[in-house]
Amino acid sequence: MPLNKLRLPIHRHYLSPLVVAMALAMAPTLSFAQDAAAPAAPAAPAAAMVTPASGPVTAVGELAAVPAPNLTATAWLTLDVNSGQIIATQNPNQSVEPASLTKLMAAYVIFQALEGNRLALDQKVHVSENAWRTEGSRMFIKPNSQVTVDELLQGIIVQSGNDASVALAEAVAGSEAAFAALMNEEAARQGLEGTHFVNSTGLPDPTHLTTVRDLAIIAKNLVTDFPQYLHYYSQKEYTYNNIKQNNRNRLLWTDPTVDGLKTGHTQSAGYCLVTTALRDGRRVVSVIVGAASDAARTENSLKLLNWSFQNFDTIKLYDNDKPAVSARVWEGEADTVGLGSEQATWVTVPRGKGPEVKPVAQYTQPLIAPLKKGTKVGTVSLSLDGKVLRQDPLYVMEDVPEDGFFGRIVDKVRLMFE
Repeated sequence: MPLNKLRLPIHRHYLSPLVVAMALAMAPTLSFAQDAAAPAAPAAPAAAMVTPASGPVTAVGELAAVPAPNLTATAWLTLDVNSGQIIATQNPNQSVEPASLTKLMAAYVIFQALEGNRLALDQKVHVSENAWRTEGSRMFIKPNSQVTVDELLQGIIVQSGNDASVALAEAVAGSEAAFAALMNEEAARQGLEGTHFVNSTGLPDPTHLTTVRDLAIIAKNLVTDFPQYLHYYSQKEYTYNNIKQNNRNRLLWTDPTVDGLKTGHTQSAGYCLVTTALRDGRRVVSVIVGAASDAARTENSLKLLNWSFQNFDTIKLYDNDKPAVSARVWEGEADTVGLGSEQATWVTVPRGKGPEVKPVAQYTQPLIAPLKKGTKVGTVSLSLDGKVLRQDPLYVMEDVPEDGFFGRIVDKVRLMFE
């Protein structure tokens, strides 16, 4: 896709004699000013290269030809994992009880411990009396027994066992309270502003709360950061202690593209479901909280997934090794530098609208060398029909060393006339 670029004609060897004369005349003054740690150049307006699209980021579903389905739930959200964009949502920031959806974050922290070699899948965990006595859904582990981490993960993810959650929480952090603190630290790291955990299970507590926006972020991060453990979430059943329990996510049986994630239910939270599906290389997460029944959460989730896949495309605009914009550099060995993203940039749009996406860049001016690769200097907004779909930071993509003395002086003079 062609990207907006603004290139200025810069030919130092064609500079007018007047500019050169001024540069030579002012050289002692400018050199002294630089040595005295004054500003490297006369003040110049910090203007945008291109006027960015204004307004908040828009959920792309608002631009769809087919509106989102009418769902019966307290709050819901659908998110494209590749782009990270919210497709559509209702009550995204309303405080809700997560019930056993809590175990998504519990698993995330456990996976961190596994990857950090603080746990091993074949490691045996002692089951405390405290874990054994935990109320609610259970794996039916026995007190003072030894159970492997792999078995306990299946108990948490497939069977939604609260006893298994507490056992692994104690194995990771020493106590469930300490483990909940780790969950909250991770929530803060992920930028979850509406989430607070009190336990590892999701058993009701007045301060154990989240939002569907935060749940979607947890799910997205879980499937992207730990794909090696995603197979647990598509497992349809698990037998432990001669007790066979089915995964409560009914969509695993009805839709072959669904490969996770987690159900939840308490009387106060209602029926909840976070689902993910992969179709033609594109992954979507849906979140349903507060449905009236198991059947309702399943039906709502499938409607939301189907609508999200059928009415939207997710396209790659540019790779992280290609600039989104070329920017003018002052006082550097190079006259321009590429600005881009640290990661490949994907955008979700209504079906067929990909060619209409407009990238517009806004960055600090003037850009004065030396510039270091990876320095953040602005943002790029991706807009459609005058609405901002997403905003990403702009980084300098290569080092630009400072120019020689004469070249710097010439640019200082040129800046006076900008």
